[in-house]
Amino acid sequence: MIEITDDISIAEQELQWEFIRSSGPGGQNVNKVSTAVQLRFDVKHSPSVPDDVKKRLIRLAGRRMTREGELIIEARQYRYQERNRQDALKRLIELIRKAAQKPKIRLKTNPTLSSRVKRLESKRRKGEKKRLRQRIRYLE
Repeated sequence: MIEITDDISIAEQELQWEFIRSSGPGGQNVNKVSTAVQLRFDVKHSPSVPDDVKKRLIRLAGRRMTREGELIIEARQYRYQERNRQDALKRLIELIRKAAQKPKIRLKTNPTLSSRVKRLESKRRKGEKKRLRQRIRYLE
């Protein structure tokens, strides 16, 4: 079991690992060894993640989410498969933790008296500036 938060933990059977060839550091090994990691996690059908967290996770994942509701995280930063695997898992945990935080509800507030006075004063100054730019009309 992978502990995400106090009430969310994911079974390792829910994660699918795929190892692919990676570009980048590795010397001659780069063409022979599959060091990059592709981690797949089926968010839509996961029994471990609550529905509200699923919705936020899908929104947070963006382009990493497939149409079928699968989250794909690729890790190819390191030279070794195990380090890339740890990096992918760490990124998944961070993403789920971020989605698990309930967003603060914004309370509507009224503008303060000083902000209203400032706004009206700046409007008055702008209007005065524009009035002074007008052509002077002589009385006939």
